[in-house]
Amino acid sequence: MNQQIETVQKLGKDSFGATVKAFGVASTGTQAIVVDTANYAKKSFEQGAATFEKLLGAKSLDKAIEIQTAYVQDVYKDMVAQTTKSRELYTKLAQDTFAPLSALRPTVEAAVTPAKAAPRSK
Repeated sequence: MNQQIETVQKLGKDSFGATVKAFGVASTGTQAIVVDTANYAKKSFEQGAATFEKLLGAKSLDKAIEIQTAYVQDVYKDMVAQTTKSRELYTKLAQDTFAPLSALRPTVEAAVTPAKAAPRSK
């Protein structure tokens, strides 16, 4: 009985430690995602403003269409790259966040799995 109480106490302590570690990793990963997203938004805004200035200076409709086409191609290429990068960041965040909790699995299974009963004699 005493050993069971100690096992439960150790499991509680380990679970708390793993949870705190997981929250720390999640916080760091989330900050990285926020910074990356803000940088992308800033770059996109600057790119749009520069294109607008070029459009104002266009001397012909053909030149304006050329500027707009180049802008759309660049925006699309950047968006695909950013989407890929964001997916990788979110995947890493999920893996890193759950790693400390996954490490507890064997301990939890050992604590909650009852010991095999001795065979009964007839």
